[in-house]
Amino acid sequence: MNEPVNNTPEYSVSEIASALKRTVETAFGQVRVRGELSGFRRQSSGHWYGSLKDERALIDLAMWRGPAASLSFRPEDGLEVIVTGKLTTYPGRSKYQLIVESMEPAGVGALLAQIEARRLKLQAEGLFDPARKKQLPWLPGTIGVVTSPTGAVIRDILHRLADRFPRRVLVWPVAVQGEGSAAQVANAIAGFNAIAPGGPIPRPDLIIVARGGGSIEDLAAFNEENVVRAAAASQIPLISAVGHETDTTLIDFASDWRAPTPTAAAERAVPVRAELTASLAMLAGRLDDAVVRGWKLRRERSIGLARRLPQPRNLIGMAAQRIDDLAERLPNALSARTAQISLRLTTASARLRPELLTVRATRSAERLASASARLVPALARPLNADSQKLARIGAGLRPFLIESRLAAASARLGQAGRMLASLGPEQVLSRGYALVIGPDGHVVASASAAAAHASLTIRFGDGETPVFTKPASPQGSLF
Repeated sequence: MNEPVNNTPEYSVSEIASALKRTVETAFGQVRVRGELSGFRRQSSGHWYGSLKDERALIDLAMWRGPAASLSFRPEDGLEVIVTGKLTTYPGRSKYQLIVESMEPAGVGALLAQIEARRLKLQAEGLFDPARKKQLPWLPGTIGVVTSPTGAVIRDILHRLADRFPRRVLVWPVAVQGEGSAAQVANAIAGFNAIAPGGPIPRPDLIIVARGGGSIEDLAAFNEENVVRAAAASQIPLISAVGHETDTTLIDFASDWRAPTPTAAAERAVPVRAELTASLAMLAGRLDDAVVRGWKLRRERSIGLARRLPQPRNLIGMAAQRIDDLAERLPNALSARTAQISLRLTTASARLRPELLTVRATRSAERLASASARLVPALARPLNADSQKLARIGAGLRPFLIESRLAAASARLGQAGRMLASLGPEQVLSRGYALVIGPDGHVVASASAAAAHASLTIRFGDGETPVFTKPASPQGSLF
């Protein structure tokens, strides 16, 4: 039995895969496809892989390193994009895929939605909290600038700083758009913060992150999460100056101050030296005027207070008048006091007459002799043993007691005599005073007492003179 003849050509797997590849590439040369990114990832080689899908189908994507480096935004899952490339197959897995040559967001709205979602996420973490923002230095010594070294931005900043107040500027060159630009900006901010104070490279007192204007895709690096986190973590105050005045990026929310343009950032960084000099001159003039006005005001107040004070001569005059008054009263007071003391001394001396002292001493001696006479018979009587012992002790003490009492009495008598000699009337009479003594020998101390006696004796220091009184006159005269 003969086998049926099969006219279908036979192909190897490689041949059919290559045929399919040529057919697809010929039928679909350059295509432009819109869809949502899914499973998009970047390999270490720099290539990107993922899928593009809609609600009914899915196409694998591959983007080589060269085109991927020119992207102005970071592709993420869920982002709707428009890709341009060539449709081909991958024989190794029997799959067809799109080789992407360019990629762009499917309209600004999609990219803005992506940025807004990122903003809400970072805001929820507190990276945009106003309490985190630092005060900008009034006059920084060194300013660090993160920007492209070849653009017009750095020239505008340097020119503006030179016009206002020249400062030392350190430029950290970075790419401001394209693949890897976000990582360079974040590393530059962290690098400035890593400079040790006091080292060979001065640590900036202020950082300016600047870029010129552009589309939202051109500014995409400054919306990246790593750049925003680096700005928020900066210990050095940071000014963001990205784009034009109407452009807003996420780094603006994390920075300590947002400048509408790079030139405005330079103006905010330093004051105007000419204006500062003029202000200092004005303040110096105001200070001089204030000092002069203060001096004049204090002088006027001093003069007014001096007018209210009494004159020194008046204060001294009152005291001098009191001293003169006391000086006039002092001699009279001294004379009166002297007379008073003299009278008291005279009276006391009259009472301390020598004959009275002698009588008192004689009486004391008689009392002592009488006591001694009574003591001797008592001691001579028979005594028992104790009485005899006491008698012997008394016999030994008797002369001692008598002699001690006589010595004490003699000492008192001598002291009284010396006092009489110093305070007695003889001392007073020797100074010109006189004593009036009545017939009974007592001192007559008043005119009425003198009128009662017919005769008186006036004792002077060198003797006595008798005086005979006359009948009392109405005026009370004695002579």
